[in-house]
Amino acid sequence: MREIPRRPGGRADPLDEMDELESAVPDDFPWPIVLGVDPGTNLVGYGAIVAAPDGPRLLAAGDIRAPRGAAIPDRLAAIQDGIGGVLRRYRPTVVVVEQAFAARNVQSALRIGEGRGVVLACAAKSGAEVVQYTPATARKTLVGNGSAGKLQVARMVATLLRLEAPPRPLDVTDALALALAYVHRSHLPESARSAGSSRR
Repeated sequence: MREIPRRPGGRADPLDEMDELESAVPDDFPWPIVLGVDPGTNLVGYGAIVAAPDGPRLLAAGDIRAPRGAAIPDRLAAIQDGIGGVLRRYRPTVVVVEQAFAARNVQSALRIGEGRGVVLACAAKSGAEVVQYTPATARKTLVGNGSAGKLQVARMVATLLRLEAPPRPLDVTDALALALAYVHRSHLPESARSAGSSRR
């Protein structure tokens, strides 16, 4: 599992406490955490953001890579282990998973479906609310165009999270776009304190 660290903050707040706890989320953390996941069987992108009152902030992002050349069951097992670790570490309130869409061929659709199934099962087992968005829904929410390209979405993700550059690979920015879309569509910043207080 390769992780992209969040941008360090310049003032003391609950996010700084996470640094001291190696990014483990304390029980009394006041704001919701939304985890976006872009599933697959070779690579899974993920991005966790905090729905803070002053706007969304990057908590962590990265990717889970299955062993090269491994059989499908072994790849799915690696994804299960990786996404399970992410869920335990960041304890998201909501997990947003990319919804199935038309693939280029039947085999690709099957592989994506298998990866999605693992992610959905892990997210449901964690107790988080599970939401599914199509890529077009996330793109339309963030840039106003459901057909926007991946690079355009990546630049918007960086702007909204106040990052100097978009995280890589694009599977990661796709995952962050899902999480940001949920925050924007749900108006989470306005209700962050009350939602965060119910953390498990």
